[in-house]
Amino acid sequence: MDIATTPIHSLAYLFEVELATIFLNYRVGPIESVHGHVIHIPIIMEAKFFRFLKIVGVGFKARAELEGRLLYLKLGYSHEVELTVPPAVRVFCFKPNIVCCTGIDKQRVHQFAAAVRSCKPPEVYKGKGIMYIDEVIKKKQGKKSK
Repeated sequence: MDIATTPIHSLAYLFEVELATIFLNYRVGPIESVHGHVIHIPIIMEAKFFRFLKIVGVGFKARAELEGRLLYLKLGYSHEVELTVPPAVRVFCFKPNIVCCTGIDKQRVHQFAAAVRSCKPPEVYKGKGIMYIDEVIKKKQGKKSK
């Protein structure tokens, strides 16, 4: 069973993101980290499915605006990538490099997460790019020098 696509049956779900454990309460809205900081995010709909994305790379960042309706990505291009979120999906950024796609329709959540990932897919030599939080990238060795 995939943790990132499990439906939420209780009020809360614990999910470990790197070293911090973030407490997600989808029906009420606040997010509380281990260190006691509380971030209030307005959540109108009840999230059933979610998909976490991790952005790896120097200077790569994401930010959500308009209550999760717009997603801006800085991915090393000369411009910011702007993505409009579909109606059944919401996007939240817990850190500048952790993006959470939530919604009530599994197919739309996964399709939007795949669209975000396709903006900068992970590359096999350095491991930079956008990847799912549970995805493992096998790195290639690269060119050997004599």
